[in-house]
Amino acid sequence: MDNLALLILCFVAGFVARKTGRLPEQTPAVLNSFIINLSLPAITFLFLHEMPFSTKLIYPVVMPWIGFIVAIIFFKTAQRIMNLSQETTGCLILVGGLGNTSFVGLPMISAYYGPEYLGIGILCDQPGSFLVLSTLGIMIATMHSSGTVSAGALAKKILTFPPFQAVMLGLAFRAVPIPDWSIGMMKGLGATITPLAMVSVGYQLKFAMTDRLLSKLSIGLFFKLLLVPALIYFLYVIVLQTSGIEIQVTIFEAAMGPMITAGIIAMQYDLDKDLATMMMGIGIPISFITLPIWYYFLLGV
Repeated sequence: MDNLALLILCFVAGFVARKTGRLPEQTPAVLNSFIINLSLPAITFLFLHEMPFSTKLIYPVVMPWIGFIVAIIFFKTAQRIMNLSQETTGCLILVGGLGNTSFVGLPMISAYYGPEYLGIGILCDQPGSFLVLSTLGIMIATMHSSGTVSAGALAKKILTFPPFQAVMLGLAFRAVPIPDWSIGMMKGLGATITPLAMVSVGYQLKFAMTDRLLSKLSIGLFFKLLLVPALIYFLYVIVLQTSGIEIQVTIFEAAMGPMITAGIIAMQYDLDKDLATMMMGIGIPISFITLPIWYYFLLGV
């Protein structure tokens, strides 16, 4: 549970730093840029370079893709019904459609199922959540921040997104051995993601709740914490008749709170920053309550 303690500490530290003026206003932009350009590419490259492939791994890998595609349909429908702006809709798709499968997900798996099942969480995270974010996520962010975008400009956004480049390089150089010193360096950079991201989120968190923000926050968290895991349970357990600890952990990962990195991308693209910070700042603590419920519900799977 050390990672959870670190997560909470850094989140509170960021919030306190803004209240006391100990860090400058540019802090979130600097931290977010460091994560996107250095931390994430390093750990993504390392994982995809070392990851063993197997057909049995399809369920955790596919889960985030299903959740995100359903999020596009769900929140685009909500946009018409609730008259949401493009920026708000893009934020909800990004932050509500992608789960915190690494920062919170991995320590939660270790705590509830044991460290021997962390590999399933990594599969949900790297070829799942982060690859979705690096492709479909950037597409959604670009389209909803500018309204319209050419195919060429969209392709450039995706191809120049550092974590996506790390994915391609990690796969391309799988057969090429990498020196031990570089592995240690990439692990060190990857270890900075959780503290830096939580300080950034905590710094930007503002409890300026309005009725309009509450309605958007409610639908976003309902989708992420309840509807997505329920859908994955229905597809995997009821329709496909799968079972076992691997399926339990995969659905457990689907129930994680909003993805921090997706929230950072939403902020960088000016997609309803207040909603993005509230989705993470409220959604992650609430997930600490809902995840045990999902855990006990899934014991019979």
